[in-house]
Amino acid sequence: MARTKGGPRAHKRHRKVIKAAKGYYGRRKSTFRTAVQAVEKAGQYAYRDRRAKKRNFRRLWITRINAAARLHDLRYSEFMHGLTLAGVELDRKVLADMAVTAPKDFEALAKQAKDALKKAA
Repeated sequence: MARTKGGPRAHKRHRKVIKAAKGYYGRRKSTFRTAVQAVEKAGQYAYRDRRAKKRNFRRLWITRINAAARLHDLRYSEFMHGLTLAGVELDRKVLADMAVTAPKDFEALAKQAKDALKKAA
């Protein structure tokens, strides 16, 4: 009985992997065996970093809010607690954007937070 090698299917599978490895350095982009490894590893990084990206952005926002809050003599934790007491429900992404693009509006929020903290004390 003749041996089947799966010609068109194998070629299609190889082509798919090589296409996914486009832009890689050296043999990783052209040799099927190394391309398979490279594409698989890239998929692992992509999966991991989709989750890490959310953590990284939150850290960035907190850093920006903290820097802007300290200009108004508040620590990050005090600022956020003051906003909670004042009933301001803005998320960190919006607050960080305000700190960078609208410092006057952020200053008004900092004043609100300070007033709320004084009332609570």
